[in-house]
Amino acid sequence: MIEASTRHGGPAHPGMGFRQFVAFVAGMMAINALGIDIMLPALPAMSDALGITIENQRQFIIAAYVLGFGAAQLVYGPLSDRVGRKPVLLVSLSLFAVASVAATFATDFTTIVLARLLQGVVAASSRVLAVSIVRDCYSGRQMARVMSLSFIVFLAVPILAPSIGQIILFAGPWPWIFYFLAAFAIGIVLWGWFKLPETLHPEYRRPISARSILSAAREVVTNRYALGYTLATSLLFGGLMGYINSVQQIFADVFQRPAIFTTVFAATAGTMAVGSFFNSRIVERLGTRRVSHTALLCFIAFSALHLAVAAAGYETVLSFAVLLAATMGCFSLAASNFGSMAMEPVGHIAGTASSIQGFVSTTGGALVGLLIGQSFNGTTIPVAAGFFFAGLASLGVVLIVERGRLFQARNAPVTVPAPAA
Repeated sequence: MIEASTRHGGPAHPGMGFRQFVAFVAGMMAINALGIDIMLPALPAMSDALGITIENQRQFIIAAYVLGFGAAQLVYGPLSDRVGRKPVLLVSLSLFAVASVAATFATDFTTIVLARLLQGVVAASSRVLAVSIVRDCYSGRQMARVMSLSFIVFLAVPILAPSIGQIILFAGPWPWIFYFLAAFAIGIVLWGWFKLPETLHPEYRRPISARSILSAAREVVTNRYALGYTLATSLLFGGLMGYINSVQQIFADVFQRPAIFTTVFAATAGTMAVGSFFNSRIVERLGTRRVSHTALLCFIAFSALHLAVAAAGYETVLSFAVLLAATMGCFSLAASNFGSMAMEPVGHIAGTASSIQGFVSTTGGALVGLLIGQSFNGTTIPVAAGFFFAGLASLGVVLIVERGRLFQARNAPVTVPAPAA
């Protein structure tokens, strides 16, 4: 077991054992996965109830949440660097519960999109704070291991979320899904209230000022490791969002088998959990670069094969599921390590850095995913092409960051923090 320690030599999260800490971080991250994936089975019912007649418009119910989630991350980092992680978490997730209940009153397309945008805005803290809290307590390969273990629990959510949504729809109307989201958020709030200590180091508190924020932002965008691996993650996430935006239509319109959607979705998402578990077992021995760069090359290879199969007209439910599952497994191996490498040189400004990186990766990924999703043409070609070209672009960024050399561990420069004003 990894023992967490602070700069002062004491436990980094007193009152929370290692396993409970990992589970809590996973629960925070699960807010976002639930906010996206639990909606998927409800899209047809929501479309009927809200008068949405153009099928591709359904995708905005997902995209609005992700765009709000990405943009608002810029706020939570500087705020948590000043007042601490815990108060920001408790207030924002309480507001998420309120926003979820508010969404049940939507009566048309515009209202539900606005409600989903608001949900994303207040849920954005979960991504920023999950990364910041882990970075407060761990660094390097240990941070990558903790993030991977959190991902194992967290990735059970996209596996189960569509099925949870479907079960809720069997029991009641689509607004019940939002009541479930509100209840889940309140559960995390109560858990954090009673068990989570403040993890922000006192000497790392920063004032909320334009000068302080711009100084931190400059560190992030001028450090090629921090910026480069954030951009690489953004591109991979864009491919994933293109798939999520389109998957319900693919099973309904391409394969004409909507009944198996939740099962196949769970199976493909399951390989992400397997990949994260595998990463947690090997990353400390092999290193983040060797694992993630290999995974990225495999991601490109599987998506290229998928594009070839789809373009040749040989796509079936089986080929779609198998090739997507392989691609998803590679995604989890690459993305979790990319995130750790992006944070490594900016640990002293973890909150602000996490918010900037989250803004870039989530908003950029949402826009790329929306472009892929809106290209849906009754085939699986746009999704397969989206994964392939996103992987190629990500590889290009990584090659620039690493100056043409893959797999080789090196020390990213770390800026020494100046005393907070």
